[in-house]
Amino acid sequence: MSPARPAGEGLMHHQMLNLAQAAAQAHVEPNELKHCAQRGEIAAQKRGDEFFFSAADVLEWAQRNLLCESRKVLAASHREMNAARRRRTAALELAPLVPADAIDLAVPAKTKAGMIRDMADLAVKSGWVYDVDGLFAALQAREEAASTAVGEGAAFLHPQRHDPYFFERTFIAYGRAVRPVFFGAPDGGATRHFFVICATEHQEHLHILARLAVLAHGSDLLARLDEAQSPEDVHAAFCAAEAAYCT
Repeated sequence: MSPARPAGEGLMHHQMLNLAQAAAQAHVEPNELKHCAQRGEIAAQKRGDEFFFSAADVLEWAQRNLLCESRKVLAASHREMNAARRRRTAALELAPLVPADAIDLAVPAKTKAGMIRDMADLAVKSGWVYDVDGLFAALQAREEAASTAVGEGAAFLHPQRHDPYFFERTFIAYGRAVRPVFFGAPDGGATRHFFVICATEHQEHLHILARLAVLAHGSDLLARLDEAQSPEDVHAAFCAAEAAYCT
């Protein structure tokens, strides 16, 4: 059963942000976001000389941007998010966010549709998913809009629209396919490593997405996960990769 939403909370995604606020949410420079709006790469309303953006559109654009960025830009984005998070609290490490119940080293799905279903079911095994059907539909909608596969054998599944009321707490589900699945990766390769990002707060969501992308492209995380034989090995792989690359 989903928790009750506080009065007005459902309006969060419809909140309008000015250019400075939107750029801060997306972790980009205001001029970069302004140019993207001028090119039609992100939905925006122009009032006089000012641009305004919906919070939902900013989050969706930021997610797409992170999945498409180069390694160098990803590292810079990740450093900026880490710095912003440290100003509020401790840096968010990924290893503690992957519960053993949401790890499967032999996901049987052979198709993209089957993998989305299996990964949604795996996330549910954590016991922290409030809206089971809603999560599957949101993951499916995101893949229909654009694949979350990033190449090099990894995909970072997440809902098309971030909704904090899908989950009791923030966590990551990890699944390794028995046979790599063609999931729409930009390099045309098949995907073996699947991560479902389940976040209750949109800045945590972006931080996790950036950190996963940095580790997948710039560390030996995926190679370590290829060799993992147990949930303990998965946690050790995350810890080693984060210690080497994110500190």
